[in-house]
Amino acid sequence: MSMIRLLLAEDQSMVREALAALLGLEPDIEVVAQVARGDEVLAAAREHGIDVALLDIEMPGMTGIDATAQLRDALPDVKVVVVTTFGRPGYLRRAMESGADAFLVKDAPASQLAEAVRKVLAGERVIDPTLAAAALADGASPLTEREREVLRTAADGSTNAEIAATLHLSQGTVRNYLSMAIQKMAARNRAEAVRMAREKGWL
Repeated sequence: MSMIRLLLAEDQSMVREALAALLGLEPDIEVVAQVARGDEVLAAAREHGIDVALLDIEMPGMTGIDATAQLRDALPDVKVVVVTTFGRPGYLRRAMESGADAFLVKDAPASQLAEAVRKVLAGERVIDPTLAAAALADGASPLTEREREVLRTAADGSTNAEIAATLHLSQGTVRNYLSMAIQKMAARNRAEAVRMAREKGWL
């Protein structure tokens, strides 16, 4: 039996170690690398010659969705399973657009995760059925990439001037993007637009 070489990316060490221990019990899976940051995924994948990357979405340095896109570009043969605590339909859509092969919520049993790892290696796609239904019902994000970027930068309470400086835009342009995003989200203000977009997994 050939062993499946797996990389595990999860910023909470207790969760990461528990997942590694559980998946390590599977007879055909070997966890060969563990990282706590999204921006460490690609280097670790290259160094350890992995078959599958199991990525959390919320990580410092880079999200699991961005790390998926990076892996897809640099190592197209590596399969990617994205797991998340938050069952947000927008996350599913964005993960799939980035090239993920599977998308599961983190509280799935370890046996289900292991089965997903085997299935993606066999060329299948695995998606949490409840999330798939919610993503279809919710529709695509109405926000453009720029509007999402401006909202994301506004999330920490930055002023228009600070957002403009961070993104190298004029303050007027920032104002326009924010008002368009608020309008599309049918929100009362930027804070509500940020909250609503986060809840849907669009940020």
